[in-house]
Amino acid sequence: MFLCTLHEEIIDFYDFMSPRPEEAAMRREVVKRIETVIKDLWPTADVQIFGSFSTGLYLPTSDIDLVVFGKWERPPLQLLEQALRKHNVAEPYSIKVLDKATVPIIKLTDQETEVKVDISFNVETGVKAARFIKEYMKKYSLLPYLILVLKQFLLQRDLNEVFTGGISSYSLILMAISFLQLHPRIDARRADENLGMLLIEFFELYGRNFNYLKTGIRIKNGGAYIAKEEIMKVMTNGYRPSMLCIEDPLLPGNDVGRSSYGAMQVKQVFDYAYIVLSHAVSPLARSYPNRDSESTLGRIIKVTQEVIDYRAWIKKKWGSKINLSPELDNRLKIRDQIAPCNGEQQQNKDSEPSYNQRLALSLASTQQLSSGSSASSVSSLSGSDIHSGMKFSMKGTHNQGNSYSPVSSGGMRQPVGNRGHHQYNRNIWRRKKHRDSLPISLSR
Repeated sequence: MFLCTLHEEIIDFYDFMSPRPEEAAMRREVVKRIETVIKDLWPTADVQIFGSFSTGLYLPTSDIDLVVFGKWERPPLQLLEQALRKHNVAEPYSIKVLDKATVPIIKLTDQETEVKVDISFNVETGVKAARFIKEYMKKYSLLPYLILVLKQFLLQRDLNEVFTGGISSYSLILMAISFLQLHPRIDARRADENLGMLLIEFFELYGRNFNYLKTGIRIKNGGAYIAKEEIMKVMTNGYRPSMLCIEDPLLPGNDVGRSSYGAMQVKQVFDYAYIVLSHAVSPLARSYPNRDSESTLGRIIKVTQEVIDYRAWIKKKWGSKINLSPELDNRLKIRDQIAPCNGEQQQNKDSEPSYNQRLALSLASTQQLSSGSSASSVSSLSGSDIHSGMKFSMKGTHNQGNSYSPVSSGGMRQPVGNRGHHQYNRNIWRRKKHRDSLPISLSR
């Protein structure tokens, strides 16, 4: 029953947090403003969208990724920076030129909407990666549901970007694709599989069972786990495989995870989530009710009131400009394929408040949820309390060797904190002036 509840909550979370038409309309306006500046400088330049906005796998506060194609010997970063400042497209303090990065980019925050944008030059891999992800979204209809939950989970802990010590969205998506490719249960790839089970198994695989020291992830040719020694033979420029080693399916010799220096922190919070959710869906959950949240999923993720206000502001301002984009239309088609857990769950659901009523993710709460916070009563239990009495073994538990493994024993480790940051800390978002349009409560 508890797994069915978690399954339905993931679906409800996806429906609640998925991009809305007015949010897509707002982002298209941001892109148009920046594209106008670029076209003024270089009329023949080609501006393309990639990343999460292209695939539709973005949260309300996610970045927009743009790439500019043109004929330059070197990326004209400073020239575009000056033009953006001149046209007041971005908050002046927010424009940063990262010319020493592996992929040189300009980072900025849009003046009107406070949407963050990354701009690169003549990099084809991002556009190809977006097409690659879309193909796997068609192949695995459950993939978008897992990705949005995992993105929110990492976002709250400041582990959703490489430069904050986390992993990139592309790395996360490739990890999820590999998880589904190599899952020992064939039915795990079906549209009617239990999402709650899959989420817990994902956390178990990458939080406990995956051998980060010796093993790399391969996506192409159906997927495989590869010894890092084998991957190193084809790597370019003398690179060695990183701790989170993911072979780039589009660029042989490239390690997608090579800049993810904080991968072990991500592993640690995945382990934490595995323990919390495993306990929450076990029979013992009745004996240890969750005091902080009415939902199972709410034990590991929250959505702040600032985000709720921000989305309401977007709807008010752009609601009249909406039209259904292909990505949103495709999302609705995918949603129709997802089956309810089972008949018993449907009966239980009829007597329960809906997700939007429970808002089990504490939507109205701005309480900080660090990765080690007491998001549920399980935080106060010792490891022996959780494991010795739990007797919980998931069907077809997924591990690196494609075999079944019982729930590991041992104490619950305190995961790494989020270094003092709230999910959207207003102290790091300085405002020059009060705006009538942007909600004051927005602290992204």
